[in-house]
Amino acid sequence: MAVVVMKFGGTSVASIDRIRNVARHVKREIDAANQVAVVVSAMAGHTNQLVAWVREAALLHDAREYDAVVASGEQVTAGLLAIALQSMGIPARSWQGWQIPIVTDNAHGAARILEVRADDIRQRLSQGEVAVVTGFQGLEPDRNRVSTLGRGGSDTSAVAIAIALGADVCDIYTDVDGVYTSDPRIVPTARRLPRISYEEMLEMASLGSKVLQTRSVELAMVYRMRTRVLSSFADAEAVQPVRSGSEWQDIGTIVCDEEEIVESQVVSGIAYAKDEAKVTIVKVADKPGVAASIFGPLAEASINVDMIVQNLSADGKHTDMTFTVVASELPKTLEVLQAASNGIGYSEIKSSADVVKVSVIGVGMRSHAGVAAQMFRALAEKGINILAITTSEIKISVLINAAYAELAVRTLHTLYGLDKD
Repeated sequence: MAVVVMKFGGTSVASIDRIRNVARHVKREIDAANQVAVVVSAMAGHTNQLVAWVREAALLHDAREYDAVVASGEQVTAGLLAIALQSMGIPARSWQGWQIPIVTDNAHGAARILEVRADDIRQRLSQGEVAVVTGFQGLEPDRNRVSTLGRGGSDTSAVAIAIALGADVCDIYTDVDGVYTSDPRIVPTARRLPRISYEEMLEMASLGSKVLQTRSVELAMVYRMRTRVLSSFADAEAVQPVRSGSEWQDIGTIVCDEEEIVESQVVSGIAYAKDEAKVTIVKVADKPGVAASIFGPLAEASINVDMIVQNLSADGKHTDMTFTVVASELPKTLEVLQAASNGIGYSEIKSSADVVKVSVIGVGMRSHAGVAAQMFRALAEKGINILAITTSEIKISVLINAAYAELAVRTLHTLYGLDKD
């Protein structure tokens, strides 16, 4: 017997027929005598509609009431799936985040999980009942209010519940059959990775891959919770039920420790992010404290800065400071910088959202030299100019003009031997 947490995203529960398909996947695990908790998202498009209604009601609104509204989508899905399972003769009940409870901090709209009190669910699972849990939501205990974890938060809910239950695996079912070396829509030769390390998945999630939410990968990595990415559209009977302590079926992608990957390539994947914006502050005085005068106000405004490039001018007295932010935060960034102009001192501010960040990711880069040089040379041969660069131990990211995004991704995918045979 294994304890299995199964998470199904919005496209997987977008209609009653798809919810019945989800129920068949759950039945497969129940028939194998496994204990099963299911975490569900809202039906595809439903959360967007709820958010739109909130904004239509008032652009400036109480974040607590925002959470009360947008959390309702998961409640509908959980109830419908519980009904579908009951119709198949499987004992099931729906649980909302506050009923477990999943305790969070008070950052409504982007709350972080503090604790999952899973004793009641654990007892129900031992009695053969399926727990159908609303993803994305929890309880802010100080005011006894519903809280939400941010978009994509159901992934984090699933991993947190799996950790609390001591599950054998957390299966994340999506509309794709695993994690690929790059976006198959951009790179037709991309291939599914049977395994990927937590570190690589974290980089891919943070650099543009939409398969898993970044915070869910962070949580899985800290607690070493083995996580699989599977397609909910695969035939339920074609997927083997989870067996405690057994070998894993070669289906989907397993996110696991680096040591579990027998043969790892130097580069595992190419990611890209289109939601980037570049800001250049021209002719800033080259003196101690100038960087703090720029990035301090941005930090106070909760604006995350990614790439930073500083170029010294010919006179040696001034510098141009270039950095990137999320494209949606560009207007706010410009407002903050203009408000702080007296403290910074600059000639002008230039900005552009017509840029893309392309990243090369792989744990093998730790022990192989020349990966960056190959990357820069290949992009130069294609006439692609690099606007900014950032690196870490297992990734290299470059900022380029958006028009060259697909060319750059395909070029690098081939360069590092990631194409299908």
